[in-house]
Amino acid sequence: MIYLDSAATTLEKPREVPRSSAWAMTHLASPGRGGHAPGMAAADLMYQMREQAARLFHVDSPERVVLTCNATHALNIAIRSLVRPVGTAVISGYEHNAVTRPLHAIPGVKVRVAAGPLFDPDRVYAAFEREVAPEVEAVICNHVSNVFGFIQPVERIARLCRERGVPLIVDASQSAGMIPVDLEGWGAAFVAMPGHKGLYGPQGTGLLLCGADAQPLLYGGTGSLSASQEMPDFLPDRLEAGTHNVCGAAGLLAGMKFVSRAGTARIHRRERELACRMMDALERCPGITVFRGGSQSGLFSIVVDGMDCEDVGEALARRGVAVRAGLHCAPLAHHTAGTQDTGTVRFSFSAFSRPEQADRAAAAVCGLAAGKK
Repeated sequence: MIYLDSAATTLEKPREVPRSSAWAMTHLASPGRGGHAPGMAAADLMYQMREQAARLFHVDSPERVVLTCNATHALNIAIRSLVRPVGTAVISGYEHNAVTRPLHAIPGVKVRVAAGPLFDPDRVYAAFEREVAPEVEAVICNHVSNVFGFIQPVERIARLCRERGVPLIVDASQSAGMIPVDLEGWGAAFVAMPGHKGLYGPQGTGLLLCGADAQPLLYGGTGSLSASQEMPDFLPDRLEAGTHNVCGAAGLLAGMKFVSRAGTARIHRRERELACRMMDALERCPGITVFRGGSQSGLFSIVVDGMDCEDVGEALARRGVAVRAGLHCAPLAHHTAGTQDTGTVRFSFSAFSRPEQADRAAAAVCGLAAGKK
């Protein structure tokens, strides 16, 4: 199988990731739940995981790295911490449902969309300049579009937010592990990310990097201040109610170590080279629209003339090519780009993807476009 759906989940992991998770399952207990050796070893691993993330993403204290179930969990905490009922938020035109649905669930929230054309960071930034005002409670922007790979001008948006005194939440779901993420440099209130994509960790893991105070989303035991019925007022305990996913954290730590060794710049360059190689091949085939631009990561989308995108995805799966087709849980991004009626077929690479896979996948797509079957 040619797996080109790494933007959803990286399937091929460094060997040490599953090994670490399996080892943790039979050797580690729960951190903060006992002074015995397995419990203390679990607490030590959790701290190592936080330290690794703090180094990788420029967080001034490991305690400000919170383990979550996924990026959606992290974004819900961040959004609920900043946006109140009847408040106002500004989002980009390329946000995922992990942002838009939590906002929709807050009563009376006004959402302003700072939309700009695809692969045009200057006009996206200009849209944020128009929308960000003192009454805005939070700006929320993904670093990279999960549909088109569009790298948004987060550094400039972060500077604008600092100048206007508005907190920034960054969704780094498609950038963490591939493009530098800098909580401290951006001055962001929060950065959310999954563990199972560019960090090569297990599913069911995520991180919330906290540059601001946060409100709990879940309430319960933390292993600390047990006599109090209030959640602890310190991180990470305030946001980590219940038993930790220690096995997931062990795999995530191993994945982040792999990313640190390989280097984000090297990983991104490889993914971008493979994406460009495949886009070049597809653009030579009649009947295929390729969405590409200068400000793009190692993922891209296409539309095949006369074919439903879901049909294309299913036909490729029968040919041994795994991709994502449809709206990708991001209808707003499709509305902004004008593909809301068709959806797209998305191809995404990882550090383990190979040139011959890009070539074979391109040949399969070109064959579909030519034969329409």
